[in-house]
Amino acid sequence: MHLPFIRRILLAYVLLTAIVSGVFSLSIVAIVHLVEEHLVANDMLRDLNTALQEDIALKQQPRLDAHSQLFTTLDARYALPEAYAQLPEGFSEVFEPDRAFYAYTLLRNGQRHVLLQQQDEFEQREQALFNIVLAGFIVTLILAWALGWLMARQVMRPVSRLADDVRQLRPGQSPLHALQRHYSADEIGELARAFDTTLAQLQDALQREQWFTSDVSHELRTPLMVIGSSCELLEQSDLQPAQRNQLARIQRASQSMQELVHTFLQLARDPRHALANRRATLGVVAQEHVEHWRQAMLDKGLDFSLSGHAAADSHYDASLLGTVLNNLLRNAWHYTENGHVRLELHEHGFAVHDSGGGITAEEQAQLFEPFVRGRHARGEGLGLGLALVKRICEREGWQIEVSSQPQQGSCFSVRLKS
Repeated sequence: MHLPFIRRILLAYVLLTAIVSGVFSLSIVAIVHLVEEHLVANDMLRDLNTALQEDIALKQQPRLDAHSQLFTTLDARYALPEAYAQLPEGFSEVFEPDRAFYAYTLLRNGQRHVLLQQQDEFEQREQALFNIVLAGFIVTLILAWALGWLMARQVMRPVSRLADDVRQLRPGQSPLHALQRHYSADEIGELARAFDTTLAQLQDALQREQWFTSDVSHELRTPLMVIGSSCELLEQSDLQPAQRNQLARIQRASQSMQELVHTFLQLARDPRHALANRRATLGVVAQEHVEHWRQAMLDKGLDFSLSGHAAADSHYDASLLGTVLNNLLRNAWHYTENGHVRLELHEHGFAVHDSGGGITAEEQAQLFEPFVRGRHARGEGLGLGLALVKRICEREGWQIEVSSQPQQGSCFSVRLKS
C-alpha cells in the first residue's frame, strides 16, 4: 500500500513521538514502582523493629495501623502461620485468592518475625499514577498528530505548488527557467531547476522532431511521387515481360516506402493529431501483403497460405497495419528455410505461423527491443523491425504475443483493438 507522502511524514512523526513518550512513560512507572517498593520496605522494617523492640519486648500491643499485621515466634499471641513460615528474608509480596500483602521477614537470634501490610493503599497510588501517565501519553499523541499534520502540510505545500506548476507547463509554450525563479535556493528550488533543465531538453528534442517530421514529409514524399508517376508512364510503354516484372517490383517498393514514411510520421505525432490515411479492413490489407510476398515465398520453396476470415466491419489505418503485417511476414520468410509460412486471420486479429528454427526463451525476453537480433540473424537488418511493430501496437492499443520453441517454429499473434 502506497501512502501519500504527507501521510508518511505524519505517520513517522506520530510513531517517533509514540516511541519516545512510551519509553518515557514506562520509565516513569518503573522508576516510581522501584522507589515506592524501596520506601515501603524501609517503612515496614522500621515498623517491625519498633514493634519488636518497644512493644513485644515490653509485652505491649504492637502499635501498628489497621492495615498491618505482626507475626513472630517470640510471642504465642502472634503465632506465625505455617503459610508465612517459609517466606524469604527481606521484602516480598504475598498473594491470596482475595487479598494481596506486602511482607517483610526478619530473622534475628534464631527467631522469625513477619510483618504483613495490605497493598490497597499503594495499589491506589499506583493506579492513579498509571492513569496520569496514560492520559499524558494519549494527550501527547493527539498533540503530535495535530502538530505533525501542520508541519507536514507546511513541508509539502511548496512541493504541491511545484507539482501544479509543472502540470501547467506545455513544451514550446513556457519560457526557459519558468519554475526556478519562483522558488528559494533550497531542495525545492533545486528540484524546480532540475525540471527547468529537463523541460529545456524536451523542448529542444521536440523542435528537432518537428523539423525532422516536416523534412521527411517534404523531402521523401516528393521523390516517391515522382517514382510513382514515372512507373505509371512506363506501364503505358511497350515493355517485355521481364521488364514489366521489374517495373512491378519498383511500384511495390515505392508503395512500401510511402507506407513506411506515413508510419514514421504517425509515430512521431501525437495520437490526437494523427494524419489522415486510407483505412481498410484486416482482410483487404492481408490480401495485399499476401500477393506481395507470394512470389518470394514460392522462390524460396515455402508453402505460403492465407486462412481464416477477419471481421468485415472493423477498419484500421492501412499503413500501420500493413507495416506490422509486412515485418512479421518478412521475418517469417527470413528465418524459415523449408516448410511453411501461414497467415491466419480471425475475428479479433491475426497470427503468422512459420516452421523456422524457433526462438529461445532468453531471446523472447528481449525480442522487441531495438537493435536486438536473434542468434540465427539473416540479411543486413539492424534489428528494428520487431521494435517498430511493438511501437505501432502500443500506439494503436493492439496486443502482440509470441510463442515459440527451438526447432519447432514460431507464432506471432496480434490482437487488434476494434
